[in-house]
Amino acid sequence: MAGPQSLDDPARVRALRRAEWSVRSFRLGEEPGDDLSDTTTAVERLSMMWPLAVETWTLSGRPLPVYDRTNLPGRLLRPGEVLPDDSASS
Repeated sequence: MAGPQSLDDPARVRALRRAEWSVRSFRLGEEPGDDLSDTTTAVERLSMMWPLAVETWTLSGRPLPVYDRTNLPGRLLRPGEVLPDDSASS
């Protein structure tokens, strides 16, 4: 029989895993912005995004698209450049 401190106890295992979570707290209104461009490289930001993109395509049930480099959909934005508002065309 598993005791309260046993690793056979699912509640204990969950508690131990939660204890490893990194948590930061901020006062309301003092949260950092979402722009990571000052603290990360483009490669690091793409590395963060890729697992999310793969999971999203997997969950959609659709195959991950495959493009050759010359036909990749995308747009280059320079620092400070803003996308035009495409909502008027839809």
